Amino acid sequence: MKDSQKRVNLILFGPPGSGKGTQAKMLEKKFDLLQISTGDLFRYELGNNTPLGQKARSYMDKGHLVPDEITIAMLKRKMDQHNDVVGYILDGFPRTIAQCEAFDRFLDDRGEAVNSLISLIVDDNELVTRLLERGKTSGRADDANEAVIKNRIDVYKNETSPVYEYYNNKGLSVEIPGVGKIEEIHTRLSEMITNII
Repeated sequence: MKDSQKRVNLILFGPPGSGKGTQAKMLEKKFDLLQISTGDLFRYELGNNTPLGQKARSYMDKGHLVPDEITIAMLKRKMDQHNDVVGYILDGFPRTIAQCEAFDRFLDDRGEAVNSLISLIVDDNELVTRLLERGKTSGRADDANEAVIKNRIDVYKNETSPVYEYYNNKGLSVEIPGVGKIEEIHTRLSEMITNII
């Protein structure tokens, strides 16, 4: 870990089907990082009916997006519970510029910062193939319908890709080819993270 950083904060980035979750779990073990998936956070808070989960549900039940401050509060709680790790690898967050700014403020309050956003690059056809394959076993309806998958990829490009540019403007975004064997992609990511930590 670099002297100027208390902890390492990495964002693993990429469209649905790019392998973020798989790679984040492998990197978590290798580097003693804590993988934080916003999907997992929501499932935990809602499933355990915590005060934050209840707040989130009150918005979701009305069909509204959960405000960023609630998502950040969930994230903060998770990170505060795990202060003993080398750092964190975020999977699925931030998704918007507003979330980037809120996350940066939160980290700044902790005397920390984002070290790098690592984007897995996979072409659209490969993403569709992967997600349809995953849909055979995942039980997720949004993995089984090609039109829905293509729409998810479009939403990612339109709404989430500006996050890459936000951190790129700070000199923090890097791209890694996300195709090949899982072990090959893991090696590429590991080499990059070794240079960061």
